[in-house]
Amino acid sequence: MGAFLRRWRVRNDAEGVDLRFAQIESIIGGLLPRGAAEPQWWCISGPTDDQAPHRRAWLDAGFEAIAEPKAERVYFRKRTSR
Repeated sequence: MGAFLRRWRVRNDAEGVDLRFAQIESIIGGLLPRGAAEPQWWCISGPTDDQAPHRRAWLDAGFEAIAEPKAERVYFRKRTSR
């Protein structure tokens, strides 16, 4: 996911990219875990939450994730500071 977002960031001027769960699964080459159906899986709510490997992928690429699990979609918004 991180490689996709880094490439997307270089090639696009838009503020972010909206992806459905099925698109993310295609990018990562596998199914999202059951926990992805919960908003907490995507967000950072505490000081150590940014250490989870799945979150590091988009944070290291310069994005934050805004999830709508019930709609099975995530908006990856460019972060202004890394």
